[in-house]
Amino acid sequence: MLALKRLYPLVACAGIVIAAVATVIGQIDPDPYLDPLNLTISEYAALDRGGATEFAMATLGVASFALVAGLRAAMAPIGAAAERLMLAWSAALVVIAIVPTTAPGLAMDLTAQVHRYVSIAAFVAMPVAGALMVARLREDERWRAVARPVEWLALAGGFGLLAITYVALPGDRVLIGLVERVLLGAEVALIGVLAVRLAQLTWVRSAARASRAALG
Repeated sequence: MLALKRLYPLVACAGIVIAAVATVIGQIDPDPYLDPLNLTISEYAALDRGGATEFAMATLGVASFALVAGLRAAMAPIGAAAERLMLAWSAALVVIAIVPTTAPGLAMDLTAQVHRYVSIAAFVAMPVAGALMVARLREDERWRAVARPVEWLALAGGFGLLAITYVALPGDRVLIGLVERVLLGAEVALIGVLAVRLAQLTWVRSAARASRAALG
């Protein structure tokens, strides 16, 4: 069980890094029709068909599940509501990776509609979760160091949600791809901050145990 607790932050950190690299690779294509500034991530993936974006989303979902499990094992002060929202984010990412959407200009079928609404749920979940956990993080000495970064990233996510709502509705989708990618970046950074702090606390605790065992 102790080894499993040590594994959670490693899986979370590694998964986030791999997902970030895969996303960057998956969003680079010389085809002029694949414009990441004006296509959403899902639309880009539907046209590209390379699979890198779907792999990145699935990896990020698994890493997020590992992060939630690690936070629970470490009794991190995030609260039940924030934990449920993080689980919703994790599950949504996996669903997004598995359930395809249609290419731009085509009629949306049932799977594309599921993809859209699950994507919306994912984008909303993390900023709200971050905002809910800030006060609790501030009250815990172990987690106080990340309270401010989480607060700022949750705020950035909130502004990102407002921006993408405007761009998607009255804004005629101008630069919707850029806005969505900035929003996703803020949310990934938020879970990254939590994952790194969890890893630090886990490794410090493990080192302390090893030191006590050597002295004993």
